[in-house]
Amino acid sequence: MSAYDRRDLGLLLLRLGAGGVLAAHGAQKLFGWFGGHGIEGTGQFMESVGYRPGKVSATA
Repeated sequence: MSAYDRRDLGLLLLRLGAGGVLAAHGAQKLFGWFGGHGIEGTGQFMESVGYRPGKVSATA
């Protein structure tokens, strides 16, 4: 395995890890998975910090 192959493998692992974290965070906000409150809870939070309408802002 050359140095370029190891670098490519390392970058792939970093991208998969970062993508997994972002996907889990999105699923938490959108679907309520992993202990999240779903789109309704996210919309309520967004309204509480001044984004109106909250559910539309959360969906976007």
